[in-house]
Amino acid sequence: MDNPSNGSGREKKARENTSWTKDPSLAGLDPAKLAMLNSFAKQGAGKSPQELLPLLMAAASQSRAKGTRFSREEMDAVIQVLKAGKSPEETARMDKIIQMMKMFS
Repeated sequence: MDNPSNGSGREKKARENTSWTKDPSLAGLDPAKLAMLNSFAKQGAGKSPQELLPLLMAAASQSRAKGTRFSREEMDAVIQVLKAGKSPEETARMDKIIQMMKMFS
C-alpha cells in the first residue's frame, strides 16, 4: 500500500531544494544562470566539501566553456541566499568550499 506521506515528503523536499531560487535578491539574475545553479545544487546535495570541490570545478569549467560568467555581485548574492537559515556549521562548510574555489581561480 502506498504511503501518502512519502509522496508529499518528496514534494516538500523538492520545493525546499528550489525555494532559494525564489529569493527576491536573485530576481535580476539571468534565468539560465539560475537554472545552472539549481542543477549544481541538486547534484551537490548531501556531499562533503571534499566531494563538492571536483563537482564545483567541473561546473565552473562547463560554465566558462558556455561563456557564462557571474559578476562578483551575482556570486555574493547567491552565496548570501544559500547561507540564509543555515547552521554555523553549514555556513562554515560553505565558507571552506568558497575558499577552496578561490585558490583554484
